[in-house]
Amino acid sequence: MATAQELCQWGKSVIETEIAALNEVTQYVDEAFAQACQLILDCKGKVIVMGMGKSGHIANKIAATLASTGTSSFFVHPSEASHGDLGMISQDDVVLAISNSGTSAEILTLFPVIERVGTPVISMTGNPQSAMAKLAQIHLCISVSKEACPLGLAPTSSTTATLAMGDALAVALLQAKGFTADDFALSHPGGALGKKLLLRVMDIAHTGDELPLVKTDTSVSHALVEISEKGLGMTGVVDEQGKFIGIFTDGDLRRTLDQRIDFHTTSIAQVMTENPTVLTENVLAASALKTMEECNINGFFVLENDKPVGALNMLDMVRAGVM
Repeated sequence: MATAQELCQWGKSVIETEIAALNEVTQYVDEAFAQACQLILDCKGKVIVMGMGKSGHIANKIAATLASTGTSSFFVHPSEASHGDLGMISQDDVVLAISNSGTSAEILTLFPVIERVGTPVISMTGNPQSAMAKLAQIHLCISVSKEACPLGLAPTSSTTATLAMGDALAVALLQAKGFTADDFALSHPGGALGKKLLLRVMDIAHTGDELPLVKTDTSVSHALVEISEKGLGMTGVVDEQGKFIGIFTDGDLRRTLDQRIDFHTTSIAQVMTENPTVLTENVLAASALKTMEECNINGFFVLENDKPVGALNMLDMVRAGVM
């Protein structure tokens, strides 16, 4: 039975072998890579990615990565393509065909039909002399000298290299197109990722009558009532024109207790924090969370024309799924 030390050593060996394979593949990000990028950038249709077996799993992931980073793409299974799905491919598309050996019979069978349609092909193989490499308009080499599998049989280093080359294509295209975080958010509206990319502070802020606000001449005791009723652990302080001039929080209260002041006669203006951190309406909730963490604060107000229009605290961030 293997020891824990042996298991860890075998695991580390796999990772080290795959790191070496990635270093090998770096040399193939060359002129052919640039040509492949340009062909896809000029494409008026979609990138059709295909592969069999383990290469098929990697191809599916590459198609998904391309699609989520601004390059319209989908996966077509070569066997299904032979039974009708080839009709999805038009001359406006680009085919990205993946096979480590470059001899996948299911893909090679499709080449004459793809050529007849007039669709350009980019092949991604580990053998520049293979049939797939020679038949394609552009060939991307993903050759690695050693699989991480000690038997040299299970695709390990080769699939890692293929995935990395696919990521390199996707990210290079993303940068060439000027794809932004906002663009990315449009294709990821669901879940935590969508919330981090799309949600703005005013989407989750308390507004209107929920805003904890007092005027400068309000006593500390009345300000505490406002804090308690609104439940945000703070209140904003405004002047007679409604402009935001300060904040009073639970933390300020603890500091005020040490001063032994009369809460009934002392105005909130005397003990508030002036020039606190504030945000504008269009700030992303994720950015606001980062600001809260960096400034070590639990809440803030959102201003428009120097007047408070919203307020939220860390608990609101948690409820909204931003953190």
